[in-house]
Amino acid sequence: MKNLFKLTALAVALAAVGTASAKAEDTVKVGILHSLSGTMAISETSLRDIDLFAIDEINKGGGVLGKKIVPVVDDGASNWPLFAEKASQLLEEDKVAAVFGCWTSVSRKSVLPVFEKDNGLLFYSVQYEGEELSKNIFYTAEAVNQQAIPAVDYMLAQGKKKFYLLGTDYVYPQTTNLVLLEYLQSKGVPLEDIGGGLRKDDNGKVISAGKYTPFGYTDYQQIVSDIKQFSASGDACVINTVNGDSNVSFFKEYAAAGLTADDCPVVSFSLAEDEFRSLPAKDLVGQLGCWTYFMSLDTPANHTFIASFMDWLKTCDVPGIVRDGRVTDSPMVLSYDAIHLWKLAVEKAGTFDVDKVRVTLESGDISFDGPGGKVTFQKNHHLTKNVYIGETEANGQFKILKTFMQVKGEPFLKGTFKK
Repeated sequence: MKNLFKLTALAVALAAVGTASAKAEDTVKVGILHSLSGTMAISETSLRDIDLFAIDEINKGGGVLGKKIVPVVDDGASNWPLFAEKASQLLEEDKVAAVFGCWTSVSRKSVLPVFEKDNGLLFYSVQYEGEELSKNIFYTAEAVNQQAIPAVDYMLAQGKKKFYLLGTDYVYPQTTNLVLLEYLQSKGVPLEDIGGGLRKDDNGKVISAGKYTPFGYTDYQQIVSDIKQFSASGDACVINTVNGDSNVSFFKEYAAAGLTADDCPVVSFSLAEDEFRSLPAKDLVGQLGCWTYFMSLDTPANHTFIASFMDWLKTCDVPGIVRDGRVTDSPMVLSYDAIHLWKLAVEKAGTFDVDKVRVTLESGDISFDGPGGKVTFQKNHHLTKNVYIGETEANGQFKILKTFMQVKGEPFLKGTFKK
């Protein structure tokens, strides 16, 4: 009887192991790595939400290669070394097939060595400075020539002659503004009409252009005073690469100083519909943004996307998720596109193997008709996609002023502009 009990127990245990194994074989893990706390949570939490929405959407359609996607969500907490630790855990312990994450370039650069060491796959979906190409990162984000350059071209066409460069003190704003410095000079804008300040090395070479503040900075009174003086001639604008919740403080001070889009328009590259939920949008009417998607796009694909996301918000079981007053924006859509592009590449490759998926993504044959229009991966790991200039309206949405169709992403721009 005792032996029979042991055999029965063993059979039950083996059956349980078999069931667990079968369940594991029916799923594939992916990582979601964003700041859900700290100064960048104002922007990144919505990327977590849209990633989970995209995964649920794909799972309802049958998953990827017959497997359901299981998201492993980690909080980078606006702490750049922590991003690297979390990336290691996702790749080495959780064994994820791909990771969708990071917002700031400093967080991306913190995890880059981890992905290269472990041969992982990171999809990075937020506008950035370029000057980078890793075989382990695919950049669905706007490159400088898909955001900052078109925005400057638009402001020049509007008759603006003076450009005040303002950003957060880290790699994306610093590098972007050095590229813009070269570009503005190639367009005939003299150094004295590029505001924010220049810093040179011992040999007289400009190594920094613009005014920079730390993450989480709140005291913009003096900076706004400088901008007001700089723009007194009436032909100036601000190129804004401030990130995170510092934008709230900057624009509140800007409005308090009596500045308007008519006096000195601000073109923002890290400020979209999602951030406008925390800003006095009625005081910022006429301010500009340049992205590869706006929620106001009047297309069937975008209408379907928005409706599906709003329906998902009502029924999802994500702990603490905000359900009311939600919007969509470009970083969210590029994150959504990234997951669908990965799915298409995996299915074409017939495997989750990183090296084979990489080769498929580099083929130039992986496209997705997303909410912002068709997006296609290039051999250089960047996307060809539409670019839009938008003007802020009182409801926090954008009126689209100009469209640039199917712009190819180019990460390396320094030294390419001719005067």
